[in-house]
Amino acid sequence: MAAKKTKTHFGIDPRTREIVVGAFRMKLPESRWLRTTIGVLLVCGGLLGFLPVLGFWMVPLGLLVLSHDSHFVRRQRRRLAVWWASRKARRNTR
Repeated sequence: MAAKKTKTHFGIDPRTREIVVGAFRMKLPESRWLRTTIGVLLVCGGLLGFLPVLGFWMVPLGLLVLSHDSHFVRRQRRRLAVWWASRKARRNTR
C-alpha cells in the first residue's frame, strides 16, 4: 500500500481565490482596491512586530496578498519559491 503524501502549499489558489498556507485557507475580497489595502496594512503592521498583538508573521502574509495584484511582488515571490525549492533539493541530495 502506497501512502499518499500530502503536500503543504503556500500561495494563492487561482481557482478559488483563497490564500493557502498549509491547511489554512482564507478567502480574498473581490475588490482589487481592498486587497491592496489589506496587503499594505499587513506589511506595515508586520514592520511594527515588536509591539504587542502585531507580529513579524504579517509581512509575508501581506506580501502574499499583494502578489495577487502586483506583478513586481508576484515575480519576487516566485523567484523566492524557486530558490527555496532548489536549495531544498540540493540539501536532500547530500
